[in-house]
Amino acid sequence: MSFGNLKVFSGIQEALILALNARYRLALFYVEMDVIYKVTLGVFAFTIIFLATLASAILKQQKELKENQLKQA
Repeated sequence: MSFGNLKVFSGIQEALILALNARYRLALFYVEMDVIYKVTLGVFAFTIIFLATLASAILKQQKELKENQLKQA
C-alpha cells in the first residue's frame, strides 16, 4: 500500500493486514452470527487498518523531515 511515492507498509505489516482482511471475510461469510456483530467486526478491522496506515505514514514523514533537517544543518 502506498501514498503516491511513499511506501507505507513493510512486508510483515502487509501480511498482517491481509490476515486481518481474510479473518474478517471468513467471519462475514462463513460464520453464523448476528449482523450487528459482523458490522462491528468490519468497523474494527477497518479502524485497525486505517490507524496502522496513518501511523506508519506519519512516522515515515517525520523520519524524512528529520533527515532533511540534518542535511541542511
